[in-house]
Amino acid sequence: MKTVLSLEARLRRLAERTEAALEAALGDGAGELPPELAEAMRYAALGGGKRVRPALAMLWSEAVCGALEPALPFAVAIECVHVYSLVHDDLPAMDDDPLRRGKPSCHVAFGEALAILAGDALLTFAFEHIATRYPRPETAAALVRTLARAAGPAGMVGGQVLDLRGEGRTARAPERTEAALEAIHRAKTGALITAACVGGVIAAGGDGALQGAARRYGEALGLLFQVTDDIIDCTSSTEELGKTAGKDAGSGKLTYPALLGIEGARERAHALAREATGALEPLEPGPAREQLAAMVARIRDRSR
Repeated sequence: MKTVLSLEARLRRLAERTEAALEAALGDGAGELPPELAEAMRYAALGGGKRVRPALAMLWSEAVCGALEPALPFAVAIECVHVYSLVHDDLPAMDDDPLRRGKPSCHVAFGEALAILAGDALLTFAFEHIATRYPRPETAAALVRTLARAAGPAGMVGGQVLDLRGEGRTARAPERTEAALEAIHRAKTGALITAACVGGVIAAGGDGALQGAARRYGEALGLLFQVTDDIIDCTSSTEELGKTAGKDAGSGKLTYPALLGIEGARERAHALAREATGALEPLEPGPAREQLAAMVARIRDRSR
């Protein structure tokens, strides 16, 4: 219990660090932007969210080099990419959700056109931020490559297309199998979580073996996050979630509970949690490793 409480306190502090760094980053040069664009970007990015991906980047950095600061600019960048994906996912052409983090979605607050542009701006800003905050070209290039791969056609964007296919919204016929569902979420959700872990190691100067451990951990954790997200969507209220509950089931979307049942989905979550925890073995014992292990249990057991 002590470790979990310690993790919760640490995650709050890491979220505060991320929020402050995001606010500073989005404030730099904001006077050069159209005011409505700057406002929409800040509305989408600030004042809410669990900041799981930035926390993972910073915890892996600390586990490797004893300090979280090397990963902070990368943490800001990956959160900008994550927020852009939420803004675009909420659009009427995609998930058509009017709520995000307990408030109107960006397109509801600012209109569809400005929401699209705010998402585009956050995505491209992320790579500018990495390029300007990491003076060593090798580190900057590796971090840009890691994030671009995770966010692009082989990662999050490709996963979104597979998700649309699963709903019967592309020309290809949907596949309702566990392999197809896993492919969706390894790309759509897992890729960015994996990139956060690997990026934290790269920022800290970690070698290939540690990057491999971070990749294995992130891949298992990313799937675990999605399995629990699917379970929560079936078992929680809109008020508890801060977004529309039961929407996936109502749209006939392919989810782990729909495919495996609630109990089968929970069994899959426990197996993934064991896999993620096992990936931490190459790390030296210490608080960061303990907190990364506690993060697995937190995501497995979360209720929102």
